[in-house]
Amino acid sequence: MIKSMTAFARMQVNEAFGTLVCELRGVNHRFLELHLRLPDELRAQEAGYREIISGRLKRGKVECNVRLQLSKSHSGKLDIDQLQAKAVVDACHVVNDLLRQPSEVNSMDVLNWPGVVQEFQPDIKPVYAALEKLLRQALEELVKNRLREGERLATILQQRCESMQQIVNRTRENMPQIQQRYREKIQAKLAELASQIDHDRMEQELLHFLQKMDVEEELDRLDCHLKEIQEVLLRDEAVGRRLDFLMQELNREANTLGSKSVDITSTQASVELKVLIEQMREQIQNIE
Repeated sequence: MIKSMTAFARMQVNEAFGTLVCELRGVNHRFLELHLRLPDELRAQEAGYREIISGRLKRGKVECNVRLQLSKSHSGKLDIDQLQAKAVVDACHVVNDLLRQPSEVNSMDVLNWPGVVQEFQPDIKPVYAALEKLLRQALEELVKNRLREGERLATILQQRCESMQQIVNRTRENMPQIQQRYREKIQAKLAELASQIDHDRMEQELLHFLQKMDVEEELDRLDCHLKEIQEVLLRDEAVGRRLDFLMQELNREANTLGSKSVDITSTQASVELKVLIEQMREQIQNIE
């Protein structure tokens, strides 16, 4: 099943340490491009999170936003080193005695002294484990959404392929009549100059023109490419680049069909094919 590169997933978990939110957003891109926004507490594990994401996704620009809100019991708590604080206060008294200018010791000054206050460092390991689990769940949801959108894209592409196949079949059926009309048209023109024309040379030139306008080979290649697209759409792998290449091949054959055209019918067929190819190409840009 094909996957779209455009999708979104959001997962949230509430644990003893607080609230953890993981959001994944994907859009189309030629390669896999990851952008992670992590809280400072989790940056040490960024390489591991990147590896988890790249193990599930092959193409697309993917943004991963993680938000962490620690509970009150895990944030804002301060530890005071009482020995260090007492040493600072004693030092202030000693300085006051030396200066003979006694002054009150300001508590905020003591708290601001390096080493007196130490911010509580919570055990972050449970957060690491919780985010890894949450990230995998978000990836599962993202892949499901990509598959769901991929099914819609596959339906559109199959419909376009069927329309193109009808044009190819119709063109193949019309080619004998087109060639006959062209032959009659040339013969009518040449009949006006019959007295001045070498009939053997005329037949040779006419045969040359008919061979030049023969598009059976182009129609056969269009058949092959359309059949391959149908097969590729059933593969369980990243097929976006292959489909894009097949669009180039289809467009090449459609252009050749138009350049060889000597009849409005085949010209219209070429234009209709190129319109459908362009519609398919736009959709394929979103396929992984």
